[in-house]
Amino acid sequence: MTVHSASSPGGRATKILAAPRLAATRTRVAAVAAALAVTGAAAAVAVATSSPATAKPGDVVVSENFSSGSLPAGWNAVDGTWKVENGRLYGTSASASANNKITFGRHLNDFRFEATMRFESVQAATRWASLGIDVPADGATPWWIATMRSGSTASNGLEFAQRTTGNAWVVTNTASAPYAAGTGRDVRVAVEVHGNQARWIFDGREMMRTSSLQRSANGVQALFVNGGTVSYDDVVVTELPPNGFLRPEGSPLTVIAHRGASAAAPENTLVAQEIARKGGADWIENDVQPSKDGIPFVLHDGTVDRTTDGTGNIRDLTAAQIKALDAGSWFAPQYAGERVPTLAEQLADLRTRGGNLLLEIKGRHTKDEVAKIVQVIRDQQMTGRVFVQSFEVDALRYTYELAPELPLGLLRSSLDADPVAIARELHLTAYNPDGNALLAKPEIVAPLHAAGVAVMAWTMDSASLWQRLERIGVDGVITNRPSELVGWNSAFQQRPSAEPTVAITSPADEARLDRAQSPVVAVAATNAETVTVTVDGVKTEVGRALDLRTLAAGEHTIRAEVTGPEGTATATSTFTVTPSQAGLGYVILTSGAKQSALTAMTALLSQGQYAALATYATVQAGKQVPADVAGVIVADARALAQK
Repeated sequence: MTVHSASSPGGRATKILAAPRLAATRTRVAAVAAALAVTGAAAAVAVATSSPATAKPGDVVVSENFSSGSLPAGWNAVDGTWKVENGRLYGTSASASANNKITFGRHLNDFRFEATMRFESVQAATRWASLGIDVPADGATPWWIATMRSGSTASNGLEFAQRTTGNAWVVTNTASAPYAAGTGRDVRVAVEVHGNQARWIFDGREMMRTSSLQRSANGVQALFVNGGTVSYDDVVVTELPPNGFLRPEGSPLTVIAHRGASAAAPENTLVAQEIARKGGADWIENDVQPSKDGIPFVLHDGTVDRTTDGTGNIRDLTAAQIKALDAGSWFAPQYAGERVPTLAEQLADLRTRGGNLLLEIKGRHTKDEVAKIVQVIRDQQMTGRVFVQSFEVDALRYTYELAPELPLGLLRSSLDADPVAIARELHLTAYNPDGNALLAKPEIVAPLHAAGVAVMAWTMDSASLWQRLERIGVDGVITNRPSELVGWNSAFQQRPSAEPTVAITSPADEARLDRAQSPVVAVAATNAETVTVTVDGVKTEVGRALDLRTLAAGEHTIRAEVTGPEGTATATSTFTVTPSQAGLGYVILTSGAKQSALTAMTALLSQGQYAALATYATVQAGKQVPADVAGVIVADARALAQK
């Protein structure tokens, strides 16, 4: 994958990812990783929908640059003023209370929606424009939007929000942009959506995620403007593959809270889930096992001995007996009275308070027992927010037979000989190995990604391990310290790029030089360990003066390539050697010709007798004038004679 950077004054630059990192990321689908848990109280019920048969992953569903001069066919200006001028779409909202919109596109479950936005004028910096994620074609509520304010550096400069049927706002996530959109400035924005999950991208950089979209069965895309005039250009909607768990290049690791915030609260309890959610975990990882009377409970061990005040195998205890147990005192006195939650209770909490569940089916289960788990998930309307994993292959097979819509992950303590083959056999969305085993054999990540399978490592609790996992391309990390990983992710997003850069600073790009000049080859590079420079394909050294006496008149190309730990970058620039009287005089005086020839040639040059000079140099080539220099003198003299 080649990433083109903006052209610099010193030349045209290209950046290329390092080979090891490229191998791990080349085939990743540009899709959202698991989304951040919502800390508010908004409900978030995902509706599983299918994309139209006419669209498939990779299809560009909408591509509009407004070059026709009129509103595109199928675009519905619901309210406000919308017009096409100068190759852009302009939307105007007369007041801050007018959420004006234009709808288009089709219903998609997994897609990327991007556009160039520019605030032309605003009533205040709080006014905004949005990409409509899921909007009825007639513009009726409810709808979901990804919003950018003109004052985008405010704490709520970027938002995910819903307008409810009661015309109230539910803002689920906010973030600040790295710079202000302001007015008169083009900003490339995008949102990537996978079901109820989405990520907000500002000028190519992920700013936030959500997992609380409430998807409709037929909502389309839209553009919004509020309290000002906004222009849009290059609107593109692309359908994405359904696996939103693959981490796009540059995005942080997905944070999966192992048994909830198990380092801060009693594991597998609702309080541990709440702490993990408030700490920003993307997913809660918990275990499920049945009671004697077949009720799925959230518990890790086969017995209740370690994590409650009771004793006995969970499968030998009734639901009533388990609910009577204290599941908090063992951890700390302030958690006395915490109960072992049923799976239904846990899912209800996630549904109403926000969050997603990575659910491990613990130990051997019959097909009927798996069917009960699936039924609870469906009863709680959480099929769009539950990811099932297990060490037990049969449990995954049963889950796929009963609920093929649920994503599946295979837990492994040691790596399979062919992870891709077993991923295909079991219809896996993710392959979830022990993190240390994975670090010992990181080369398995790339082929899994090539097969469209995410990789989630367990259970890793230190920054040094997270860094190593991020570098090999892991998508998510199961950890006992989710809030610390969230903080590490924030630092990761703020870190300066470690990719190398290079620009050719001398000679300046497109410079016109004569032979009397001696420009020094100079480059500016960052994060580089090696620098290679060529002129017309011939290697030269940085800091060396170019000898223009030996170059043919016309255009020449300088190419610089640098390599560093994070990849390779290249830059090119051109300069032109132009024949001139001064330059030709310099060539003659430094040619090494005999004195009589110097006297004759300088006299002809000073008199402007270029044709005669060319004839003289031709005759004396290899005699009074060195042959190689004579060729340059002849060529330049003839060029000057033609002016």
